[in-house]
Amino acid sequence: MHSRRLACLLLGIWIGAGLLMALVALDSSRSVDRILKNPGPALNPQIKALGPGEARLLLEYQAVQRSRWLFEAWSIAQIAWGAVFFFFLLFGTAEGKAALILALVMLAAVLGQQLLLMPGLFAPGGRAGADALISSEDSAVALADIGYWVVEIGKVAAGLALAFRLVRRHGSSGHARQQVDLVDEANHGHVNG
Repeated sequence: MHSRRLACLLLGIWIGAGLLMALVALDSSRSVDRILKNPGPALNPQIKALGPGEARLLLEYQAVQRSRWLFEAWSIAQIAWGAVFFFFLLFGTAEGKAALILALVMLAAVLGQQLLLMPGLFAPGGRAGADALISSEDSAVALADIGYWVVEIGKVAAGLALAFRLVRRHGSSGHARQQVDLVDEANHGHVNG
């Protein structure tokens, strides 16, 4: 029973951290506009000296580099976390094949993101290229971006299905209900009697 609780905790941390990374990515893309709208007194002269176009490029480049580092670190952490989680389910719990398959699907999704989609998002000449920043019209990078988030949604869906399976399968124990019914039987005496 304790191993199932630990599995739920590990899964919840994984899904929660993924949602936090999605919020970070959303904030990273909006931070450039937020800074340009209200740069503050210390940054205002530098933005005026660069001009709005050049300042935007510089801030977008910084935001993309930050996102690149965060997503690469998160991807490696997820691979390690997913492997530990899968092997914990395999060797530390009595979960069946369905739970193991869902955990393996989540791990495969992360590996697919890392090996197939991340290079397209952050390749030289792509989003984080040193020569130029891409615009949203760059179809290859836009496709990789959409693919990344579709896989991410699929991974979260598999994780929620696994969580539901872990909670539903063992959440309402019929055995505990039978023990309560035994106490209420008429032929059983009172505890203090």
